[in-house]
This record gives sequence, C-alpha cells and structure tokens, in this order.
Amino acid sequence: MKWKRSNNCGELRLKDCNKEVILMGWVDSWRDHGGLRFIDIRDRYGITQLVFSPEKNPQSYNVAKKLRREYVIAIKGKVASRPKGMANPNLKTGEIEILVEDIEILNESKTTPFQVSGYTEATEELRLKYRYLDLRRPELQRNFLIRHRMYQSVRRYFDREGFVEIETPFLMKSTPEGARDYLVPSRIFKGWFYALPQSPQTYKQILMISGFDKYFQIVKCFRDEDLRIDRQPEFTQIDMEMSFVDENDVFKVVEGLMTTLFKDVLNREIETPFPRLTYQEAIKFYGTDKPDLRWDMPITEVSDIVKECEFKVFSETVKKGGIVCGISARGLAGLSRKEVDNLSKYVQQKELKGLVSIKIGNEISSILTKFLSEAEINKIIEKFSAKEGDLILLAADKKEDVLPAIGALRLEILKRFKFPVKREYVHLWVTEFPLFEYNEEEKRWDSTHHPFTSPDLNDIEYLERDPSRVRSKAYDLVLNGSEIASGSIRIWKRDLQEKIFKVLNLKKEEAEKKFGFLLKAFEYGAPPHGGIAFGFDRMVMIFCGTDSIRDVIAFPKTNKAYSLMEECPSEVSKNQLDELGIRIVNEER
Repeated sequence: MKWKRSNNCGELRLKDCNKEVILMGWVDSWRDHGGLRFIDIRDRYGITQLVFSPEKNPQSYNVAKKLRREYVIAIKGKVASRPKGMANPNLKTGEIEILVEDIEILNESKTTPFQVSGYTEATEELRLKYRYLDLRRPELQRNFLIRHRMYQSVRRYFDREGFVEIETPFLMKSTPEGARDYLVPSRIFKGWFYALPQSPQTYKQILMISGFDKYFQIVKCFRDEDLRIDRQPEFTQIDMEMSFVDENDVFKVVEGLMTTLFKDVLNREIETPFPRLTYQEAIKFYGTDKPDLRWDMPITEVSDIVKECEFKVFSETVKKGGIVCGISARGLAGLSRKEVDNLSKYVQQKELKGLVSIKIGNEISSILTKFLSEAEINKIIEKFSAKEGDLILLAADKKEDVLPAIGALRLEILKRFKFPVKREYVHLWVTEFPLFEYNEEEKRWDSTHHPFTSPDLNDIEYLERDPSRVRSKAYDLVLNGSEIASGSIRIWKRDLQEKIFKVLNLKKEEAEKKFGFLLKAFEYGAPPHGGIAFGFDRMVMIFCGTDSIRDVIAFPKTNKAYSLMEECPSEVSKNQLDELGIRIVNEER
C-alpha cells in the first residue's frame, strides 16, 4: 500500500467538506451517469459514494472502469457535498461524496457466488461454504457488533458487582451431564480420553469450595447432541456462581445483568423484578416450561364443568383421569369453518384427536349446544372470561398430552393471526422444577437439570419412596418464550449428594470414579452455593432479532455438525491415529 487510511467509510459528514481523505474498502456497487462513474465503497463502518470524472482525473476514471464488486481499493480525494436533491437519507454519509483524485487497486475479486451487499437469495449452505463472504454482509456484521457490545457489558457489570473471572479447563474428565461428550484421546495415556466440557459445572463448584465467593466466565461449551435452529455443538455460556446465597440472591444479580444489557446494547428500560411461575403453573397455564408471556391467552381447564355432561368425548376423558382444557382467541369468532378445521389438523399433528369450538356472536355456535345445557356453556364462557367475538377452542386428553398440544396451538394462533404483543420483551422466572424425571426406556430416574441440583429440603422425605414428588431448587430464565439461562442452588454436602446418586442408580464405586474429586472436596468445608448459566448465543440471537443461532456465531456448523467452509470433521493420517493408539473400525462415510 502506498497510503495509510485516514477515515473509515461511515464517518464523513458535511462538516468534513473540502477535507483531503484516504479511504480503503470493498467495491459495493457502481453506476455510470452523465459521463461520471459512481462507486460505493464499503467497510464495516458504512458506505461512502465516490465520484470519478473523466475530465478532472482521466487516469483514475480509467482505473474505475475496471472495478467490479468486492475489489479491494484505496482512494485519495476531497470531501464534497452532494448536489441539491441528490442526498441519500438511507445512508449516514448520504449528504457527501468523495471527488476521487487517485486510486489504487489493492486486490481484485472473482465473481462472488452470491451478492454480498443487499438482498441475497443464496441458500444457507452456500453462505456457510463461503462464510468469509457472508460475514462481509452488513446484516451479519451488525449482529457481531451487537455481540461484541454484549460481551463488554457483561464483563463491566460483573466486575462492578465484585465477581472474579476465572478460566476453567477445556480438557476435563468425562462425566454424565445429559448429552454425549466430545472425547479427546490422549497420546501419552493411550486408550484414555479427556472430554470437552458440556459446562464448567463441577469446576465452578470447586471454585466456591476454594473460597472465590463470586465467579463468572464467558466460556465455550461442547455437546454432541441432535442440533436445531437454536443449538450448536460448540456454544458460548455466561457462567456464574455465588456462595452463601439462596435463589433470590441469584435472581437479583441476574435481573441486574439483564437490565444493564438492555440499557447498554438496545437502550431500553425493562421492568424488574421479573414475574415468576412454578414449573407446575407454567405447564398448567401455558403447556410449556418456557412460556412466551408477550401475549395473554392462558390455557383454562373446564373439567369440573363438563365431567358429567352428555358429550362423551369430554365426560369419558375426565372419568379416565384426563382433562378438558383450551384457550379463548380474542376476536376470532369470525373464522371460517375451514380455518377452524386447519387449527384442528394442527393439534392432530401433536397427537390430539381434534378441537371443539365455541364461537361467541349474537348466538352461540358450537356442536356442544346439542349436548350441554345453556347453563353449562355459559359457565365455560364465564371461566374463559370470553366476550362476543371470541373463539373458544377445547380439547380433551391425558394431561401430559393435551397441555403441551394446546400450548403449541396458543403460539400458533398468536403468530398465525398476528396478535399484537403487550410488550416487545418479557422475562419470566420458572421455578420449582421436578428434581427427577423417569426414563421409560431405561426404567430409571434421571436428573431433570443435573445431578448436583439441590432438592427442596421440604421434599427430602420423598427421595427414596416417591422421587416424582421431589421438587428442586432449580430455576430457568425465559425471555420471549426462549430459555436463555438455567441454574440452581447446588448440593454442598457429601451425604446428600450420595443420596441423589443412589436415586439415579449411580453405584457408589461409579460415583467415586466419576465424581470422587468433588465428593472429597465437600468434606473440607464446602459453603452453600448456587448459580446460573446463560446461553449467550441464544441471547444474542434475541437481541439481534434473528431466528437462527447461526446468524450470531462467526463460524457455525450445519445441523449435522459439519463445517462447510473448511470441510470438517475430516480424515486424519494413519500416523496420527497410530500415535494415539486408535484404529478406525468402520470406515464408511
């Protein structure tokens, strides 16, 4: 390069007119008008219009005619105001242009497989293959600037609150945490393996035992699990742990962090304290443990009203221990029969038999009028607080089947018919999760969160005789229907931890082998402690307003955990395998 950049492509304004500048960046677009050639030059800061004149600078003009999209150029020129009526209000630099005096082509570009700037029809697979081009797109660069600001805000907040940032190892002991570990073979200890951390769970508990009463870390975690649009095999957590605390102390710190992030990054005020629902309440009213509370429309149960009615689908379900419940869709009484049938087909995909509707207009329109008395139907309407113009949709089945299906229907209706939200961002604490869930396949109990979660001390008596009744001191933070953080008060005494392992059918020898270091540490004065871990990528996704976690991770994998850009995972040489003492048994791809 023969020059040094004096300014970026997003900062020049009218006040800079007549200033000599040197800009560097990528050719975004070009146009020819009235003998002049206009080039838009782009960098991560913005776009500036360049003007090449064949009369004033014929040499630069001739070079400009060779330019194509994504050429990297450097220009020297003078800032000028755009002619009257030619300003571009959509650009921050839209009132000025650069009258180019000299130009240097720093690098040429082949024709790109998709258009970098502006709308692109490229598939996600193509964009991931050429991720270095995809990342030039202003939309994606905006996401990573938001991510950067969130990183900085998190660190400043925890530092102010007295937390210590401590890194934990990436090569650790393989322990059962819910998903499969990514294993790393040891060259020195042939046949033995490290695991990449699914989370720093045991390490942060060790740090509490070590006397660091406030720890945090922004950390990479790894899980070999089936992927979705909001999951990646490697992801980023904000990890946090505190000693001598209960749930309310954790909630206070977390709400402070969220308030800070929304103010620093989005310049928004949010309401605290966040509302709370127990796990049972969340399932009962919304059919999910991560309810989206931006809208009303909770699930309402009417089993008590219809348990003796003549509509056998309802009364027989209640007699068999099931429930009848539904939602009231405000203002949708005018839906056609076909539209209601489509909603019924939707719940049939969720394994329900269908829906029964009540349209409230000048008259009540429903099949139920043939089987229920007017008083019974009025009681249903009253229980839903429904009004004229509303549509009540009911279903009957086992509680564990009907509640999730109606919860999904609720969201489908809200989005399909574009119901207005009460607030753009709504947080919620979900508390008192069951400590255990029964694994039908393996006929044993599993931890709902992880095996280090403390039970509610009021439920200790049920540990051996009825584990299903044991509530945990676990909690999730939900934002707009996405779980963005999960945590708990931890077990800090060896005897209680061993009781939990026993319920999980983890034999004493196996527990010692996998977690002996932690159990031993509990014997040396472990303090009460608890914490939480945020799914940072998922948070960034919400802050950026995108639906895919891959839009906020610089180099993501596909839904098969494959990296298209560098084509990995890939084979390694036989020598590398021999060094590790590994032999590939099945070489099919």
